Amino acid sequence: MRTDHGLQVIRIALIGAGRIGTMHAGHIARRVPAAELAAVVDLRLDVAESVAAKYDAKATAELDDVLKDPEIEAVAITSFADVHSELVVRAAEAGKAVFCEKPASLDLVEMDRAILATRKAGVPFQVGFNRRFAADFAAAHAAVVRGEIGTPQQLRSVTRDPGWPGGLSNSVNIKPWTIFRETLIHDFDTLLWLNPGAEPIEVYTRADALVAPQYKDSGLIDTASVMLSFDNGAIATAEASFSALYGYDVRGEVFGSKGMVTAGRHASSPMLQYGEQGISQQTLRSDEEMFGDAYVAEVSQFADAIRTGSTPPVTGEDARRALRVALAAMKSHEEHRPVQLTEIG
Repeated sequence: MRTDHGLQVIRIALIGAGRIGTMHAGHIARRVPAAELAAVVDLRLDVAESVAAKYDAKATAELDDVLKDPEIEAVAITSFADVHSELVVRAAEAGKAVFCEKPASLDLVEMDRAILATRKAGVPFQVGFNRRFAADFAAAHAAVVRGEIGTPQQLRSVTRDPGWPGGLSNSVNIKPWTIFRETLIHDFDTLLWLNPGAEPIEVYTRADALVAPQYKDSGLIDTASVMLSFDNGAIATAEASFSALYGYDVRGEVFGSKGMVTAGRHASSPMLQYGEQGISQQTLRSDEEMFGDAYVAEVSQFADAIRTGSTPPVTGEDARRALRVALAAMKSHEEHRPVQLTEIG
């Protein structure tokens, strides 16, 4: 067993070398303490080789190459969302600890299959809800848990992706239901996390194609607001848009009987520029800018869970709860009515 500054080195294979996977590769190799990027797997071998070469890792197009390697303890799944659950199952059956980017599954049957596989194998299973690891969101959660804002009454979570004046540049590549299962899934997890001990009981959605209406008939929804009612009386809203011209906009808020906490920021630095047209400030333009440290922290805690045998900080069950809300939001949109969570598995 190799160690680094007294910590067991965890050898991790990356599965999927797209934008998010490439980012995780760099973090695992350079920023996560006592972690090693052992391999990069991608069906596009040239892409795998390009990423792996930066960090002296092995590149392969064959998943079995890493699943059968006894020196690889864990995998980080950063591939397309529709294959996440199957990859979780295969990795668990091979005895590998699993970190999986959100969403861990697109439906509850496959989500349950993934959870069962990791339980049966006795391996850690963590899902990548990065906001929980951002310093401001974590501080807000801690304040709620300590009771400093009293009983949560109203909650809000916002995700607005950067946009372009001409509309969505990649509309044809966005799959139907993406806004619920891959974007708002973050907000649903955040709202559940910021209202600890409470369960959602009802969901109501209003959504449309306001940014790229020409793609509405193909199933693209680019703007959505979802209201959640909780069993502790709290009312929450989750909002998403695929076109914020001013930058990357992610915020959270909890208003309670004793006060309020907020999290999230727009500015890329505190610097203000003064000129003849007024005061301006540069804004964040990507998730990597806003959540770079959070991405590192989540994988660092995943590695710690492997070393200590502890439960990862974000579990498959957490991912299932958020997915269940997402599916209720989709049903509400389709049927134009409030949906009870009891209607969803």
